[in-house]
This record gives sequence, structure tokens and C-alpha cells, in this order.
Amino acid sequence: MLRSLLQRLADHGEVIRVDSEVDPYLDLAEITRRVYQVGGPGLWFQNVKGSPFSAVSNLFGTETRAEQIFGHAWARMAAAVRLKSQGMTALVDGEGVKSWGRLLRAGWNSLPRYDRMAARRHHHIWSEISLAMLPQQVSWPQDGGAFITLPQVLSVDPFHPKIMTSNLGMYRIQISGGEYEKDRQAGLHYQLHRGIGIHHSLAQLRAQKTGKPWKVSVFMGGHPAFTLAAVMPLPEGMSELTVAGILSGRRARWYVWNGYHILSDADFCILGEVDLNHLKPEGPFGDHLGYYSLIHDFPFMNVKHVLHKKDAVMPMTVVGRPPQEDTSFGRMIHRISSPMVPVSLPGVKEVHAVDEAGVHPLLLAIGSERYVPYQPLEPREIITQGFAILGFNQCSLAKYLIMATQEDDPHLSTHDIRGFLTHVLMRMNLRRDIHILTQTPLDTLDYTSQSLNRGSKALIVGVGEPIRLLDGHLPQSLDGMTQGHMVTEGIAAVTLEEGSSGIDKALLSLKCDLWEGVPWLVVCDDASVLAGSIREFVWNTFTKSHPADDLRGRGQRFERKHWVFDGPLVIDATTKSHHPPVLKPCEQSVKRVDKLICQEPNLRQWLG
Repeated sequence: MLRSLLQRLADHGEVIRVDSEVDPYLDLAEITRRVYQVGGPGLWFQNVKGSPFSAVSNLFGTETRAEQIFGHAWARMAAAVRLKSQGMTALVDGEGVKSWGRLLRAGWNSLPRYDRMAARRHHHIWSEISLAMLPQQVSWPQDGGAFITLPQVLSVDPFHPKIMTSNLGMYRIQISGGEYEKDRQAGLHYQLHRGIGIHHSLAQLRAQKTGKPWKVSVFMGGHPAFTLAAVMPLPEGMSELTVAGILSGRRARWYVWNGYHILSDADFCILGEVDLNHLKPEGPFGDHLGYYSLIHDFPFMNVKHVLHKKDAVMPMTVVGRPPQEDTSFGRMIHRISSPMVPVSLPGVKEVHAVDEAGVHPLLLAIGSERYVPYQPLEPREIITQGFAILGFNQCSLAKYLIMATQEDDPHLSTHDIRGFLTHVLMRMNLRRDIHILTQTPLDTLDYTSQSLNRGSKALIVGVGEPIRLLDGHLPQSLDGMTQGHMVTEGIAAVTLEEGSSGIDKALLSLKCDLWEGVPWLVVCDDASVLAGSIREFVWNTFTKSHPADDLRGRGQRFERKHWVFDGPLVIDATTKSHHPPVLKPCEQSVKRVDKLICQEPNLRQWLG
């Protein structure tokens, strides 16, 4: 259970108790956002309004806390991932046969174990409640109801219901509001391209043949290793439960009760049957791009049982415009999974899903040119590597992919965003190096294309010797321009009187020869905001634009069906009417939390 770990972390000052009553409607999330922003501790709310259970948030908020939670498991996990990706060839990596022997034994000892004792004692270790008794977390004012934000959703192949073919994923669970029957139904926000989506399709086939329902289990709590395993993009065939065992240092214990697979160490468990014939509206929900994901039809479950352990603690997180606690999740996952990149994507050295841009809107990557004599003016293999990235796992949801090659600068890093963009812009050939793919998968949370789950992608590369020097000054004033600022050398931001509708007029006044040193121009709502920091630039530019609709250039045309234009590359990053609302806190909640901080000494220490 989670409680014993929290008590240990509290003894080390990594978790603080909040004894005052806190409303899970907006206030809990407002406190969590503030504490995360100052690098504060985990928050253990002892008195959650409307619920008999305590709750914890910001548990993963700092790497220091993650180190205390997982200890030496990081090294074991990274080694296991390498072994899974490389097979026995990993033995020549310098680890030594004895070290890998220990790893193999640790991996064997991490395999899920059937828990006979818990199966026999099921009714003695669990108590039954209703959905309404769980902490009813609402994070943003326009959220459509209460959500469980750190669930572990366990599904199994309905034809071969073995634990090693199970999928443990994290998909938010709506437990109130909308059209759901109170205390009897819960929404499951999973996309069909996820692992659980494959099980869903198989369950439909089985239901057609046998009429049997599809049973799914949702867990909360237990060791945080299960939470982290549920969000990791693992190699296909690698069980999340094995990963949880490696990270926790203990085999995942499970058993079957009434046809449901149950994890013995969880704090809470929701058991239900997914309706395979109908969907229901889910949302809205304030999401990690910094906007609301709107109401759409998603699967739901008919809830049969809601169970809890004695002294159970509900884990929670709060998402919104980065950085938030899920930023720390991303760093942990990168730390573990980065050794997989060159193995899973040959020739690719590094991939960075940019958190400041909302993760999926922008990927930066470093590739290589290996198979032909290196020709700086003709990028070859890096293009195929870019397509491989855009078809790989969750990278397939990316919208913009910007790439460079290791040969041009062995010290280049995708995590130095300003330096990386400078490197690419000095080498980007506007007539050759911008590739737009249309009618492709897109992140469900991205509304810039006006089509759910479908949109376009842009692959932009910069290879070889520099072809231009970048300018740090705005080249000219454009027709209709009310603001103009430089974001960094080579990138300008402007605001036009008519926004998007004024771009064509502005392009007519643009003198291409003046913009050679500024190959990237962003039209936006407020140029001074974009020029304020790289963080503002990447969030506003890539969450508010869609390649097929919003990339422009003077004299744009097609040559052998390849889009070319006379520079600079113009990106329309203005707010459009089809964009969802930006997340903003509730003023009344802000005032309530201000008052609570004055009354609660543990919070006042961090936020006073």
C-alpha cells in the first residue's frame, strides 16, 4: 500500500501533511500547481472534503523524490530495457557476463506472481464503497466532472487472458458528470491506437461469437512503480507488470476474482464491464497541452464493484500547461528509455519530445548520414530516419519533427532548444528541407487540424555546412504589422492588425532578400510574449499551428509535388475560432487557497 511509503518520505521531508479540510473541487489542484512550481514536496491531504480517504499529489514532482522512491532501480530498469532491445548482444556492452547474469536473475524475480493467499482472503482485505465516496477531483473550472488522474487500467487479451499479455495503461477516468449514471458508470478516455484499444477490438470479436462481456480492472495507489510503468512507452511484448516489479524491487502480485484480474498491492480497485456497443460523451478536461480537451464520445464501463484497502490513499496529479508534475514523469521516462532509441531507430542518436510545447506538438531529433559518402547538400538517410520516428510508438502522434545530424556537431543536444534551432536554421534549405505529410494520425488532444485524431505533420531538417548567417534584427515592417520582435537570431515574431486574415497581405509586402538571415517568421497574437522566452515561443508556436493549414511562404508553389517557396518560412500561430479554451484558474478558488495557506503552517512554509 501507498501509506507506508508516504510515511517514510514524510520522515525525510519529501512529503508534508496538510491537515486542514481541502475541497477537491479546484482547490486541491490549485495548491498542487503552486507547490510544484516552487519545487516543493509531495502533498498528503489528510482531510479531503466529501470523502473518508486521504489523497496525495505532487509525489513525482522532483527527481530527488523519485530517487528516494525508486532507489537503485533506475540502473536495473535501464539495463533491462537494453537487454530487451538488443537481446544477448548486450553482453558485449562492457557490462560483463556476471553483471548480466545478476540482471537476468533480477528480471526473473520481477515476473508477476500469482497471489494464492490474497485470492483466498479477497473479502477480508477489501471493503466495498461507491464511486461517490472516492475523492472527487476537479482540476479546472470547465472540467465536465470529477476525474481519477493517476489510474492504472489493466486489460487482458480476451482470447488469451494471461497476465503476461496484459496491458497496464494510464487513461483518465471520469467518475461523475456528463451522461454517466451516477455511481454506476465511468468514462474511459483511451484511444484505439493504445494497447487497450487492441484488446477492445478483440473483445468485440469475442462478444460477437460468445456474447461474453469484457471485464476491465482499474487500480489506484500501491507502489508508485505501477503508476510509472503504466505511462512508459515500452517495447512491444514487454509487460508493464514486469517493469513495475523491477522498479519496486518486488514481484507484482495478482489473482483472479469473478473473472477480474486484481493487483494485490493496490489501494483502490474499480471493477467493471466495458460497453462494447455504445460510447458516451466524455469531458471536457483541462489537459497537458494547456487547453481543454472537449466533449467527445469514448468508451465507458458499467461499474460492478469499487473496492478499497484499510487506510487507503488516493494518488492524484494535476495536468495543464507545462511544466506540471507530468513533466517530471517525462524526465523519468526519458532517463530510462533513451538507451533504446539507437536500437529501436537505427541511425537516430537522440529524440526529445519537447515538454514546453506540450510533448507531442514538437519533437527534436539528431540523426546521422551513414550509408553513403556524406553529402552536406543532399540529406538522404536523415529523411528516412525522420519517417521512422514519425511511425514509432507514441512518436507517431508528433506534429512537428525538426532534425539535425550528429556529423555536423557531435556536441549538439536536443535539450538545448535555442542552440538546436539555431543549428538547424543556419542549414535549412527552404526549397528542399521542409516536408509536409497530410492525412496522418494526430494526438487526440490536438485541435489545430479541426479533425479529431487526424491531421498533418511537418518534417524539417538542417544538414551540412551552414548556408546562411542568422540576423538578430527584424528585417522590415510588414503591411498591417502592429508589433515585431526577434525571438532569437533567425526567428522573428510579428502581430498583424487582422491576424490570420492579414497574412496574405503581409506576404505581398515581404521582401524576401531582406529575410535571408531570418528564415523563420511567426505570426502570433502577441509578438512581445513570444519574444519573452524560448518557452513561450515553443508553446505558442507549436500548440497553435497545424502544418498543412498554417505554414506559408511568399511565392509558394509545388515542384514535382514538393512544396517550395521564397523565404522566410511563415507560421500562422494565431488563435483560431476552432481552438479550445486556454486553461485559467478559478478566481474564487485562488482566493480560497490564499486563505488556506495562511491557516496551514506546512503550506505557509512553502507558499507564504
